[in-house]
Amino acid sequence: MNTTWLAILGTAVGCYGLKLLGLSVPTGLLDRAAVRRFAALAPVALLAALTALQTFGQGAHGLTLDARAAGLAAAGVAVWRRAPFLLVVVVAVAVTALVRAVA
Repeated sequence: MNTTWLAILGTAVGCYGLKLLGLSVPTGLLDRAAVRRFAALAPVALLAALTALQTFGQGAHGLTLDARAAGLAAAGVAVWRRAPFLLVVVVAVAVTALVRAVA
């Protein structure tokens, strides 16, 4: 068995263990307002951080400003104007492609 399969197996066991740990948490703990608020906001914060890192990150040493930033800004305007999600994605892709085509 090579290293890749060991890593896959280890990841699968780890995911199963985390799921089992989540199922064993007492219901009283999950009903607390702070836990529910955290569970609602944590995915949004993590997705925002990932989006910012992928948009503005340049390796491990710097920041970059390119066509992706223009697409993200256009998506932000579309969200602000309460556009449907699919339209937000299309606007972001179109603006990014347009800026790359022009530059």
